[in-house]
Amino acid sequence: MDFLTDFKPLTVQPQEIEGMSFQMIDEEFGEHSFTDDQYKVVQRVVHASADFELGHSMLIHEKAIKAGIEAIRNGEKVYADVQMIVSGVSKGRIEKHGGSVNVYISDPDVMEEAKRLNTTRAIISVRKAIQQFEGGIFAIGNAPTALLELIRLIKEGYAKPSLVIGLPVGFVSAPESKEELAKLDVPFITNVGRKGGSTVTVAALNAISLLAEKA
Repeated sequence: MDFLTDFKPLTVQPQEIEGMSFQMIDEEFGEHSFTDDQYKVVQRVVHASADFELGHSMLIHEKAIKAGIEAIRNGEKVYADVQMIVSGVSKGRIEKHGGSVNVYISDPDVMEEAKRLNTTRAIISVRKAIQQFEGGIFAIGNAPTALLELIRLIKEGYAKPSLVIGLPVGFVSAPESKEELAKLDVPFITNVGRKGGSTVTVAALNAISLLAEKA
């Protein structure tokens, strides 16, 4: 069946589309103070969201990029707060070094414990994660309660993540959770405000894994 339209795409080649998109981002992003490697993360966040305001709101700890690259190349595990992150991340670049991407939000023991304690599954899944592995990358794009619990566990010395990608989206506790993360002296990638989400969390993690390929 033929579908007629007056609109013709500039290109239908995936690599060309991505290249043109990055060129447009570079032209429109404007002045910034990010380092070259930090900007590669920001660029992919903007590419995933088409949101320049979100890009300019990014906060990246000075050690975050190096810490993330080393974590991936050392085969450390990745914790994801929701399945959407697992589905979106390029797992091959992580798994080739011996790492894995893990999500516990729907595990029966997590659901049972959350119900018993009358709390969120996101909180319990973070507690499970720190029992499963030391260090690692924590990628949180959906649940502010997960990020706040991780922050608590870091402050109390129970969690020592190699990198925290904390970009939860939302109105209730999302901006505040990111403000608290930015106060910690741990490698982090976050942003200011309500914007964020699983898609941009995936974009940041994929950017780090791409940098790890070139390191």
